Amino acid sequence: MEIETQAEAIVLTPTAVEAVRGELSKHAMEGKALRLFVDPGGCSGYRYGMSPATQERETDRKFDYEGGVRIVIDPESYSFMQGSTIDFVSDSLGGDFHISNPNAVWSCGCGKSFRTADSTHEAHATGECGCG
Repeated sequence: MEIETQAEAIVLTPTAVEAVRGELSKHAMEGKALRLFVDPGGCSGYRYGMSPATQERETDRKFDYEGGVRIVIDPESYSFMQGSTIDFVSDSLGGDFHISNPNAVWSCGCGKSFRTADSTHEAHATGECGCG
């Protein structure tokens, strides 16, 4: 496996590692990976997504964390998320993943949608991401 530098890595905080483990367990997918992806959409141009990975692709970037937690991400999505830190923040309504993305020049209020300097999408207040 290729060694990632800190600037290239997708960093998961310890609370995010535990939350990923819990999400995979909830879907009876212990030992599987969580897939990160970026899709066009949301109110900022792109939106983040996560789902249990039913299969890992040869071209995926793979990141292993404490306790057997693994993240996989396709090369195009990785180009948007390289160097990001993912945290899990609990609040009175439960909790949610928060992504700190050094490639984003603008993010919506809920943090699920973003724009990069190279984005051809313009921000629009459609509420597609759920915060507007």
